[in-house]
Amino acid sequence: MERMEVVEGLEDLPWALLATIMTKLDVASICSLAATCKTFQACSSQILSFLPRFHLIDIAPTVDLLRPLLPPNPYLRSMKVDCSRLDDSMIGHLINPSLHELLLYNCADFSGKLLSEIGSRCRELRSLYLGSVAEKRGRAIHISDLEELLSGCTHLETLILMFDVSIFLRNNFPRVWALASSELTCLEIGYISSVMVTELLSPAVAPHQSSGHLQPNILPSIRKLCLTVDYITDTMVSTISKYLVSLTHLDLRDIPLVEPGVAFDLTNSGLQQINQNGKLKHLSLVRSQEFLITYFKRVNDLGFLLMADRCSNMESICLGGFRCVTDTGFRTILHSCSKLLKLKVSHGTRLTDLVFHDIHATSMSLSHVSLRWCNLITNLTVTRLASNMDLKVLDLRDCRNLGDEALQAISTLHKLKILLLDSSDITDEGLLYLRSIATRSLVSLSLRGCKRLTDKCILALFDGSSNYELKELNLSNLPSLSDAGILFLVKSRVPVVELRMRQCPLIGDTAIMALASMQVDEDRWHGNKIRLLDVYNCGGITPLSFRWLKKPYFPRLKWLGVSGTVNRDMAEALVRGRPFLHVACRGEELGSDQWDMSDGFYMHDYEEVDELEQWLLEGEETDEEMMGDAEEMEAE
Repeated sequence: MERMEVVEGLEDLPWALLATIMTKLDVASICSLAATCKTFQACSSQILSFLPRFHLIDIAPTVDLLRPLLPPNPYLRSMKVDCSRLDDSMIGHLINPSLHELLLYNCADFSGKLLSEIGSRCRELRSLYLGSVAEKRGRAIHISDLEELLSGCTHLETLILMFDVSIFLRNNFPRVWALASSELTCLEIGYISSVMVTELLSPAVAPHQSSGHLQPNILPSIRKLCLTVDYITDTMVSTISKYLVSLTHLDLRDIPLVEPGVAFDLTNSGLQQINQNGKLKHLSLVRSQEFLITYFKRVNDLGFLLMADRCSNMESICLGGFRCVTDTGFRTILHSCSKLLKLKVSHGTRLTDLVFHDIHATSMSLSHVSLRWCNLITNLTVTRLASNMDLKVLDLRDCRNLGDEALQAISTLHKLKILLLDSSDITDEGLLYLRSIATRSLVSLSLRGCKRLTDKCILALFDGSSNYELKELNLSNLPSLSDAGILFLVKSRVPVVELRMRQCPLIGDTAIMALASMQVDEDRWHGNKIRLLDVYNCGGITPLSFRWLKKPYFPRLKWLGVSGTVNRDMAEALVRGRPFLHVACRGEELGSDQWDMSDGFYMHDYEEVDELEQWLLEGEETDEEMMGDAEEMEAE
């Protein structure tokens, strides 16, 4: 009888089999697997030559680290990279003619050459995202770079330019955009002036022709348009509605530097022009308070009544800064949209409980509701909203009149994933109502600025014996929260990925040591899962905490917020020891993108991430002092 061949080691397995298995993994997992043995290391170097997707956004790699990971690869279709530490020297490695999808974040140290090279080499590109291009001093983008991008990528369907395009000369801007792909259906721009938008979309008279001969509309196939502008105006809104006839998604946000005059503002007349073709499914009109406390002062209930006639097919509405609109206007919009799934109102200073008085009698099935800075609503509104049993996102930040009765109503929402209750009047006892959804469905919870909460709020939420889904927890600005509360959080083994505790005066070194030693799930992961930790301006943090922030503690930590004044030298030493850790010492909010316009209507995808950092740094000298400190602390 013929003996079967015995496989004694991985090196005896067929390379084709190993390669087939490894191509199912992401880049981070492949790199980590390569660090385990020579067989996987050799196989990994081959796989990177025909991998269809290269996604590396959890860390910001340097040029020296990224270059070996990007060999020539004619099969590469999708690339996503954080370019915070890269520059023009990497353009040749990042741009591949076979790409269909390219997302490059934080390109501040790149020049306009990035755009022109993409246009000349990525002819098959379908989707492109470029963030913060040439924002670093000394870098520049010319209109010719944009021209080459638009003329070269003739198959683009999605184009997202998250930087300031108002730097381009206005007289050439429409001409260049006339070269854009006829297949382009989605366009997002980080910042552009309203005048440029109007001139871009308005048909121009063809050269040597009479006024009756107009050139074809620019961007005729656009269905989704997201813009941040200086002012939302009647003229711009009218132009968009008139010439983008296929539009289904319109997202406009303005950031005024001075109070707008009549000619540069949105009025009732402009609202009446929205959705002339009746195809809009999503509408967002927001006036930002970033630089100036201002509102849409020329829009009142009449404007909303005029707009409501064309809102019957809307599935998502976001309205921010309409302080002259009362319950009458908001209620008209709400009852006109029988298909509404997502409702967001911010700075609705005259919105009260009456808007939702008979919401249970409507056919709406809301899944997302946000009422931020709507200070007149009370527990009654939340009770009525709870009739929508499909609610997944509920944002009630800065609604200061909400108390424990609202929590009792929220406890019936068993599909709720995101709950934001910043600055509300809730108590420790009231949070007992949320224990059921905290153990079943809740993924993100924010209790920031709820002044009445103490350490007992942690005991109220977590019973220490259940499997939790919670990944994001914000406990910032709680004056009575101390290390004892964090100790119970650690004991409960809540698998938190993002933990914010900034400006908690009673949080100190004990909380950091407890979190560093945290054991979450003995079956899957024996260590700490935290990727983001914000302890900025916590009163009890001393240099002792920095020892516990070093390796091997917090192995997955990518974002850290601390007070730089505690010990600047130790903070700098921490960065040197963990080069892929982003340390913020100036009080900035962690994990936020200045160009992000989603503002809460999203959910993170918390897939498992391995220790890529260990593989990238393999071969470097071990920091003896760091390890000595860790051993000393463990001995204590």
